[in-house]
Amino acid sequence: MLDWKTRVNIIKQVAHVLEYMHHDYSPPIIHRDISSKNILLNSKMEGFVADFGVAKVLDANASIKLAYNIIVTEKCDVYSFGVLALETLGGKHPGDLLMSLNSSNQHGATFESILDKSIPYPNDTPIENEILRV
Repeated sequence: MLDWKTRVNIIKQVAHVLEYMHHDYSPPIIHRDISSKNILLNSKMEGFVADFGVAKVLDANASIKLAYNIIVTEKCDVYSFGVLALETLGGKHPGDLLMSLNSSNQHGATFESILDKSIPYPNDTPIENEILRV
């Protein structure tokens, strides 16, 4: 079971990898398959991005047009990263999280309703602030 600090650190590490691939590596690389199944953890619980099988290399400041008029930019990875962050903080697949929020009588999601309920609510203010930032 991953604690809140570890979860936040994994999300940050993946964000740094994506920033490097999109902005610091030349030519930029778009992963196109950012998901929990492609994040590997080492013995120190550090997150690493894996499986570059569908990745594309971009010309600087360009995009790639694939079949069916799908345009590949870094936005593909950014969206997937958001889903990954939601899954990491919620402790379940985002589809399941959305279904549980829709089935409840809530008028919008609260911070507490999104967080994984299998571990205690973060009572450490710095960690709570980091979770809010994510």
